[in-house]
Amino acid sequence: MTGPDTGLRADEESVFAQFGLPGAPGTDAFWAAARTPAPVPDGDGGWRTLFLWRGAGACIDFESWSQPVPLRRWAGTDCWYAEVRMPARLRVTYRIIAGDAAHADPFNPVGAGADRSIAATPDAPAQPHWPAVGADDVLPLPRTRLRWSSDRLGGRRTVRVHPAGGGGPVVLLLDGDDWLHLHPAMAAFDSAVAGGGMPPVTLVFLPAKDRVAEFGCRPELWEAVRDELLPLVTESGVPADLDRLVVAGQSLGGLSALYAALEFPDLVSRVALQSASLWWAPGAMDLADPLGGPVGGAVAARLRQNPDLSRLRCAFDVGEHETRMLPHCELAENLTERAGATVRVSRSASDHDRAGWRHALLRDVAWALG
Repeated sequence: MTGPDTGLRADEESVFAQFGLPGAPGTDAFWAAARTPAPVPDGDGGWRTLFLWRGAGACIDFESWSQPVPLRRWAGTDCWYAEVRMPARLRVTYRIIAGDAAHADPFNPVGAGADRSIAATPDAPAQPHWPAVGADDVLPLPRTRLRWSSDRLGGRRTVRVHPAGGGGPVVLLLDGDDWLHLHPAMAAFDSAVAGGGMPPVTLVFLPAKDRVAEFGCRPELWEAVRDELLPLVTESGVPADLDRLVVAGQSLGGLSALYAALEFPDLVSRVALQSASLWWAPGAMDLADPLGGPVGGAVAARLRQNPDLSRLRCAFDVGEHETRMLPHCELAENLTERAGATVRVSRSASDHDRAGWRHALLRDVAWALG
């Protein structure tokens, strides 16, 4: 689906009543009852979803699923709204853009950082273990903090380490700052371990300074992880089993994780990928249509060289609404399995959006550990 149909009907007050909002739009009673997003079935298997904003003009900025959607004002009041048609099975991050500022949806209790909210259609699968986090909530941080000054990568960065359930195999979370500050991965892994969904693990939250440079199929990152970062983790005093290392990455991070499994097999033999950017090839980022190049990009070309991946456990997941990503991912999935890897393939109810990948992250890390 390329984007929503706003289906606006500003001449009918029932546009609000049908979503369960009583009272005249813009009144105190109306705002007291306001809870959004508010979905109702559209009769075609999808959903008509109401979004609200109180104040001046604004628009809804979705993470990747559609172009921004303008909100309309109701009859001179401070009520701005959009009725957005959403497909079945979708979980998406969004922001309200008002003027030059981005805001979380004040009527939605489920946030992702200070200026983002998460919408899910009623038929989107549940994401057990992930607590609802409000826009004003500050997520707790792991107690162990490593100062990593990298000779290979240059500069310094802070790497957080958390022993979920007391610690165990290392799970290296690429784009670690997103999993620390936007999505409560520490709490989710703790819950999954406590519930028996995975063994105790040691989470290493690796932040990226320059995602395009570091994740673009270059050896420097993985040399630095092997020779610099993992020794720091070992010396930290946190239990850390490096013999069962799992690398989890999304988008360009997923590309980099699979690249590491191909080029550093003694280091990386268990990976969990969500919507890996398997269209990537040298120079593709500079093209008007980066996804328009050869299917499977540089990784598919490498896989066609018949590497021995018999030691690799690789979980692939991609959003079912990412229609242009699917051919790239499907080819890499097939070629990886053909090269001897143990492969798991799934699809999440999302577009290219971390909010939709969260369940796959827990499930596939547990599977990668065997």
